[in-house]
Parts: sequence; C-alpha cells; structure tokens
Amino acid sequence: MRIRRILAAVFATAALAGLGLTGAATATAATATAGSVTPASVTPGECTDGGGTIDRSTPVLPTCRGGMYDGQTVD
Repeated sequence: MRIRRILAAVFATAALAGLGLTGAATATAATATAGSVTPASVTPGECTDGGGTIDRSTPVLPTCRGGMYDGQTVD
C-alpha cells in the first residue's frame, strides 16, 4: 500500500510539473511573437535600412513607403 501511495504522489507531481512547463513554453512563445510586432513609428535610418523610402508629402508626418516598414510614420 505504501508503494502505491508513493507512486501516486510521484505521478501527480510529474503531471503538475508538466502543466507548469507547458505554461512556461506558451508564455515564451507569446513573448517572442509580441517582440516581432512592427513599431508605430520608425527612424529615417530604419526606414531606409528596411528597403523603404521616406515620403515627405504626407500632411502630418513623413511616412515610410515600401520595404519592411511600409506605411509607418517616420519620426
């Protein structure tokens, strides 16, 4: 009987630890995804390095046209 209780405790602990590791992996994946979101505005250097050109004909702020940051404002 004692062995069964010990084994049950070991299996329960392993199951709970597995759930904790799964949650940590999900949180890490969510953080990595959130880090790859394009910023609301970019610098002139980031715009040109990303393959775009700066369009200064927009009414309020210049805009990056083309490349990786297409449509983002340039500050």
